[in-house]
Amino acid sequence: MGRIVLVTGGGSGIGRAVAARFRAAGDTVVVTGRNGERLARAAAEIGARAITCDATDPEQVARMADELGPELDVLVNMAGGNTDLTAPAGEGLGEVLRAWRANLDANLLSAVLTTTAVRDRMRPGGSIINIGSIGAEYAASSYGAAKAALAAWTAGLSSEVGPKGVTANLIAPGYIAETGFFHGKLSEDRRSALIAATHNGRAGHPDDVAATTFFLASEGARHITGQTLHVNGGAHTTR
Repeated sequence: MGRIVLVTGGGSGIGRAVAARFRAAGDTVVVTGRNGERLARAAAEIGARAITCDATDPEQVARMADELGPELDVLVNMAGGNTDLTAPAGEGLGEVLRAWRANLDANLLSAVLTTTAVRDRMRPGGSIINIGSIGAEYAASSYGAAKAALAAWTAGLSSEVGPKGVTANLIAPGYIAETGFFHGKLSEDRRSALIAATHNGRAGHPDDVAATTFFLASEGARHITGQTLHVNGGAHTTR
């Protein structure tokens, strides 16, 4: 019997690749996102179920959890993105506050709300996988700080869900091509610099993150929990 998998932000980019990877293994996959038309199209293409939901809205998250059903095996909190790229902060303190709250909502609180809404549905042997960013290592921006907070929260979450037989980990991608993350604002010079910073001389691809996500939800990863796994080609190394 296949698992039940929930992928937030599953309508495009990395989220869609993650959802497709689980579907290819025969799992039942539910994808969520704010853009209902795009979400429905992606779900139809990969054979998933779509539930339109803004993961920063408590009422919508609660409704999504009710529609999801009583059991869940894998939660992938993919929803997010750098809101500064679409609505940059102005110079006033009020604008700075708005911009920081937007990134915290999109990248931290979306995962907190979704996880809180569905964690009691997680079956033993389940996995919670949050998607962070290499930007957390350079957290001068609101986006990096939000992703750093997500990593810290994931480590604490692991201790809470571990006694129930559930793991909690975070994947921190580096530069991933073939997504809409930069909203057309990535210059060729910056792109070249991001690739040059890797050890293997290439950009990441959504399937790189999807494969790591699938592994963390597998039987072979049952003793990996509370960790941050970097998927960046060596652009940031740990020891």
